[in-house]
Amino acid sequence: MSKTLLDRFLSGAVERGRLGVVFADGEARVYGGSAEGFPDIVIRFTDDAVPRDIVLDPRLGAAEAFMDGRLVIEEGDVMGLVGLLRMNGRWERGGDRLRPSLPKRLVNKAAVAVDKFNTAVSARRNAAHHYDIGNPLYALMLDPDHFQYSCAYWNTDHFGPDMTLAEAQEAKLAHIAAKLAIRPGQKVLDIGCGWGGMAIYLARHYDVEVTGITLSSEQASLARKRIAGAGVAGQVTIELVDYRDFAASGKTFDRIVSVGMFEHVGQAQFDTFFECCARLLDPMGVMLIHTIGRMGSPGVTDAFTRKYIFPGGYIPALSETVASSEKFRLIAADVEALRVHYAKTIRQWYANCMANRDAIIALHDERFFRMWTFYLAGAATVFEHGGMCNYQVQYVRDRRALPLTRDWIAQEEKRLLADAKA
Repeated sequence: MSKTLLDRFLSGAVERGRLGVVFADGEARVYGGSAEGFPDIVIRFTDDAVPRDIVLDPRLGAAEAFMDGRLVIEEGDVMGLVGLLRMNGRWERGGDRLRPSLPKRLVNKAAVAVDKFNTAVSARRNAAHHYDIGNPLYALMLDPDHFQYSCAYWNTDHFGPDMTLAEAQEAKLAHIAAKLAIRPGQKVLDIGCGWGGMAIYLARHYDVEVTGITLSSEQASLARKRIAGAGVAGQVTIELVDYRDFAASGKTFDRIVSVGMFEHVGQAQFDTFFECCARLLDPMGVMLIHTIGRMGSPGVTDAFTRKYIFPGGYIPALSETVASSEKFRLIAADVEALRVHYAKTIRQWYANCMANRDAIIALHDERFFRMWTFYLAGAATVFEHGGMCNYQVQYVRDRRALPLTRDWIAQEEKRLLADAKA
């Protein structure tokens, strides 16, 4: 029965590109047909339960079968496999067929409802799940210059078509810094500071004091080392603290930046997050939130991501982000959608992981490597063909906090990039 249902599913899901499937009983079937720009992939199932698992929840079922070596890719790779399915069901066409069965969707929604209550204790545990798996892994994957684990900015107008991952991350830091309209002597708060890349960049390019906060002990430890190595220890402080506890301190900042952290807040905590930001931001302050977002309406986190990658995470729609922030009179002064930048970034991370396959397996094991590359493949292709993008939302508390026009952003960005080349 499961084999028949999977056959029906794949017959509708793969129209362009070819997917060959060898079932455990030796039967082979081909779905779709060769098409320019679409990959040809061949997979093999090692047991009869794989079709059932995929039918129940295509993403989680396929992921776990791949992780366990029960779904073997004979031709192509996991990026090609996930990409083939996503290319045939592009979000713009409303054709995403990778949905769990109805019972699985009900279970997933119940689990998401529990995850929404992202308390300080669970937030710390969730951060450790992903970010405390070991700095050596991230060193093999990320750019060595800035150690950025967030969407880069592919400014090919400045760097040219062959720009590197490190250059794209440099461009991202400049793009965000320009939007902050920083002035000498100001105090800057970096919420979810990671390994200190943004804090180091701001300290190097501006006469400011930067406080970075994170929930990851691994990140905090390496961030402090990188800050000392960059010679900006006198300007940057890293604290291991939850943003909710930090807001209770009564401190205020001229500028607040948060990159790649809002997607970990949890839907039920959106109001709390923006209330804390409003309390922390000076009345004439400026804040920039850089987050993964949904291009459509609000949704739910898929079971694979919630179970293995970002427990407690939730990707916000722009509508619910602004609906929450406006409750605290935070004015959305500028909104930018980065539509394909993250796909290009993650493909670079994927290439780095494939090049360092043996080293990553030595750090963890083969199952982890398959899980991690499945995650990267899914992430890259959802930004290419699915409903995800990145949003940068610039906030002010006073309508007169920034110039009337936005030409100054591009001018400052060019200055920063020119300094980098000098």
